[in-house]
Amino acid sequence: MLLPFEPLSQLWGEPLLAPGSATPESFRSVSTDSRGDLDGALFVPLVGERFDGHRFLAGALAAGAAAAVVQRGRLAGDELAELMANGGRPIWLVDDTLVAYQQLALLWRRRLGLPVVAVTGSAGKTTTRELIKAALASLGPVVASSGNENNDVGAPLTLLKADETTAALVVEMGMRGLGEIERLSRCAEPDVAVITNIGTAHIGRLGSREAIGQAKGEITAGLGTDGVLVIPAGDPLLEHAVARVWGGRVVRVALEDELAGFPAEVPAADLVGRLEGPRLNLAGGPSLRLPLEGRHNARNLLLAVAVAQDLGVPAAALEHLTVELPGGRARRWRLGGVELLDETYNASPEAVLAALELLAANATDAEAGGRRYAVLGTMLELGERSLELHAQVAARARELGLDGLLIVAAGAEAQAMETAAAGLPRLQRAASP
Repeated sequence: MLLPFEPLSQLWGEPLLAPGSATPESFRSVSTDSRGDLDGALFVPLVGERFDGHRFLAGALAAGAAAAVVQRGRLAGDELAELMANGGRPIWLVDDTLVAYQQLALLWRRRLGLPVVAVTGSAGKTTTRELIKAALASLGPVVASSGNENNDVGAPLTLLKADETTAALVVEMGMRGLGEIERLSRCAEPDVAVITNIGTAHIGRLGSREAIGQAKGEITAGLGTDGVLVIPAGDPLLEHAVARVWGGRVVRVALEDELAGFPAEVPAADLVGRLEGPRLNLAGGPSLRLPLEGRHNARNLLLAVAVAQDLGVPAAALEHLTVELPGGRARRWRLGGVELLDETYNASPEAVLAALELLAANATDAEAGGRRYAVLGTMLELGERSLELHAQVAARARELGLDGLLIVAAGAEAQAMETAAAGLPRLQRAASP
């Protein structure tokens, strides 16, 4: 990275500078971590509920940081004067260092000028992010969010990881309330935005699926007028949320056998795939090997294909994608004679239902005594609908004809699941560890 000095003064005004000190022409990196490589870096001390990075400013400058950003009111006058005298490095005073960090990420994103894809949704964000990353690989090196880097700090961090060799960026955007995804979208200015679905994750915070739809629609805030929004077809609530905020191009995807059940008022799908065993056949296009099991992942793959097609990836490059997901998603483990399907990461009702469908779709050998059991815990942040949604997933386990269900939970949610699953051949309940 070579981030020039001059645009920063245009952003924040001239920096404080001790007499006789030299100003750098550019910075090698932007860092919020005083423990990392700070040689030639611009250090940005972030402030949280239980920490304040300003405590490490002097150490960061001593470790080689070329300049720093300081939030007004965080340092007393004598502390600031001592910092300048000892460090001899430029210091910009800003109203909010987190906003400054996001401004730096946007400045760098604009400087690189490469394609940026933003991804959000109630479920499937990370899986779709990784599928898009794989689908764009033929363009060159792709930088994508990792772990939980999908918030106010993680999204700019992802943008700042890119360099002149990067071919594309994929930025995951999560949220816990209204306004968060809008900030992230304005920080990333995506060329393509993807909404995987509108579900019930965080409904306890936002109150309704309509409010969740509004929050997810914020991903279009930074989307240019020539950009494209990619969504699954068939959901009137999603269509309504999108229509309120986006008047540009929309690409809709769907599995062929879903089309008949779509409401008449929803727009038609632009990209349709037909599931045939381990392959997804695109209407008028190639046949793709499914890199991940399950109908939900086939739908996520369609979203990734739509993104890749819009960014000019040839169809042949999509036929044999490989994806390595983070832990707790689409993992299979062999434990003696037991095969374990691990879908434990941050489960929402929609993710749990998809996992149950995948479990039910696995054929068993009755003669060998094969059985299918689900192990369910509690799902958080569901508010007033918590009991209803816990009952819904347990009832689905019963409807799918699973051989048993173990509920690892306590309290009203556990009771709701136990009642809804009544009738399963083997139904057990254990207290949370």
